Amino acid sequence: MSVTSDGPQMLVTEFEERARHADRSTEGARLEFINGHLGGKAVPDGDHGRVIQWLTRICMQHRPDLWLDPTQGLVVEACRGGRARPDGSLAPSEAFVGQGEWADPAPVLPVVEVTSYDSDTDRRERVDKPRAYAETGIPVYLLIDRDTCEVKVHSRPDGGRYETVQALPFGKEVALPEPVGTALDTEPLKNRVR
Repeated sequence: MSVTSDGPQMLVTEFEERARHADRSTEGARLEFINGHLGGKAVPDGDHGRVIQWLTRICMQHRPDLWLDPTQGLVVEACRGGRARPDGSLAPSEAFVGQGEWADPAPVLPVVEVTSYDSDTDRRERVDKPRAYAETGIPVYLLIDRDTCEVKVHSRPDGGRYETVQALPFGKEVALPEPVGTALDTEPLKNRVR
């Protein structure tokens, strides 16, 4: 572990070893390494899973050449060597073949996150991940925010931020910009919040 002015920083190799151990020893453990810090993703609840299922069906109907992968880890943050486990990565169906646990994000069109009801959601989903995904150059970050009952579409990555962020309440039609180029009727999301 290295030490910086902000305190101890974990090395990527140390994180990957811990993540592999957690995957083998703790059911439902999903570790991430963003902004130099170890974090865990909450175990998804049933409504979280239904949101991903809903989005998968839409993607299959509109873009059958693509797959919304809910399991693939991605290499993010080129300068910090981050590792993220998005709730979904929409990419060509063969994009991650042979890449292992942490794949190159280059073929990802949008990355999707669905908020969980845990104390870490605000920092992780609304601050750290948009910065990491924008820095990586992922064209679209789709955040389905069950706390605020909004869909937030981040697009036009420029370094460490997205230049465009559109937030619409559940129930509105949301346009996903190119390279996705589809619209989502978000009415069903109203039934997926507490």
